Amino acid sequence: MLKNYSKTIQDMLEKLKISPGDKIKIKGATTFEGFLIPQTELGDPDTLVLKLSSGYNIGVKYQKGMTIEHLKDTRQLESFETRPVKHDKRLKTITILHTGGTIASRLDYRTGGVVSAFNPEELLALFPELEDIVNVNARLLMNIWSEDIRKEHYEYIATEIKKEIEKGVDGIILGHGTDTLHYTAAALSFVLQDLPIPVLIVGAQRSSDRGSSDAGANLISAARFIVKTDFAGIAICMHGTSDDELVFINPPCKTRKMHSSRRDAFRPINALPIAEINYLDDEIEFLSTNYLRRDSSRVLRIRTKMEEKVGLVKVHVDFDPEMLKFFIDNGYKGLILEGTGLGHVPGVKDHFSEKNQKILDYIKELCKTAIVVMTTQCLYGRINMNVYDKGRDLQKYGVVSGEDMLPEVALIKLKWLLGNYSQEEARKMISQNLVGEITKEALPESYLY
Repeated sequence: MLKNYSKTIQDMLEKLKISPGDKIKIKGATTFEGFLIPQTELGDPDTLVLKLSSGYNIGVKYQKGMTIEHLKDTRQLESFETRPVKHDKRLKTITILHTGGTIASRLDYRTGGVVSAFNPEELLALFPELEDIVNVNARLLMNIWSEDIRKEHYEYIATEIKKEIEKGVDGIILGHGTDTLHYTAAALSFVLQDLPIPVLIVGAQRSSDRGSSDAGANLISAARFIVKTDFAGIAICMHGTSDDELVFINPPCKTRKMHSSRRDAFRPINALPIAEINYLDDEIEFLSTNYLRRDSSRVLRIRTKMEEKVGLVKVHVDFDPEMLKFFIDNGYKGLILEGTGLGHVPGVKDHFSEKNQKILDYIKELCKTAIVVMTTQCLYGRINMNVYDKGRDLQKYGVVSGEDMLPEVALIKLKWLLGNYSQEEARKMISQNLVGEITKEALPESYLY
């Protein structure tokens, strides 16, 4: 329980026989009393976190000369109950891989610490419905904030998924923090090719200690979908409505987090969900027949390399051209422009906006050494750089159309292309639909679905 503290603090706490949940007094320039909260992997190892009598948490940075006193009071840390794991030969087997996030976590309100369930015994106690649906394996890959994920994490996740497939599991659920879940869904779509089984990425907007939690419905729906359908490949399983009635199986490269806190935050853009699950009635309706089917003879291929020097820039009014010069000076190999409307950047100048010409000059220069891709910040719809002369000029410079790709997906795709193909090949492939990231023609009903 003390492993995430520095050795100095660990030694001091162990000497005083202090454990998380114990009440302590820290004396320094100021004196603090409170219950010691477990330090997380992401926390400062030299900071002691206390829950004060007021109910607030405070971090106290340990400094030389401070003293720590072990007080009498203590609070037992909350932990998940466990439930014996039984293997039923009649049921399919899935593996739940955890990367962090809210999906299997809850707040211990007595201590202020977060408690997470990462093994099968705890998960079955937390979500007992799973026991009647599937045999569950579960393990922790990492426990980090989703915004801290880098391309190396994608390689690691893909490798671990491959291991589970080689064990013969029938499906995989990847627990993930919601903030960048759609980036990971896109990355795995390019990295994991010819998947023989389903890999569903599941998150939760609200932790399991809250009455409005979406964790159970999302996780249970993912398990039901794996068991009851012939679907294979990557998909996102999240609430489709703010209540518990519908859960969507969303296409991985056409889905985006569209709200910071609503349970139905993940919406398909320029596309419909692959399927809708009525969680309350346990019914599944496919909205698309164009999906990869399960096939145990299909051999998974992995291509994990990604180019780091690819950026994403949102164009805005009063845009500073020097932002683009950064990518030239630092040898970037690719840049996604999140342009306005049909795919535009500032460029027309009058006596107030002479800087706008420099924006075009830098884009033209960048196109000589890098692949520059245009997307739209409108999200819905697609770009068309043939309508106005601005767009036609950008194409002459070498800017490539991103069609209707979401900017984040275009970023991941270009990173992957430049990691696995030559620049010439990547330039040709960026506008081609490879894994469902480009929709030839969006259905009218997909707008704000």
